[in-house]
Amino acid sequence: MNVHDLDAYEADMELQLYREYRDVVGTYAYRIETERRLYLANQVDVQVQHAAGEVFYELHLADAWVWDVHRTSRFVRSVRVLTFKDVNVEELEKPAFDL
Repeated sequence: MNVHDLDAYEADMELQLYREYRDVVGTYAYRIETERRLYLANQVDVQVQHAAGEVFYELHLADAWVWDVHRTSRFVRSVRVLTFKDVNVEELEKPAFDL
């Protein structure tokens, strides 16, 4: 496998991941971004924690989807995230259905 093949493979994997994201985003209530990952979840709890003079965030997500090209299964029941960096939690609008 040469460099071009590897680049093409990685681009294809990212495209597949984006398509999966596009297909599932409408089924989740929240979009959560950390410095390392992007998550979709139906329940989010963010707690500000203090330890040794440092402030960090502890997130608990339930019924989640993880943006990670290297995971074989991106759907997870619960996730615990600890981070010293910024966290963005966005409530997603549900699509309107015409009946």
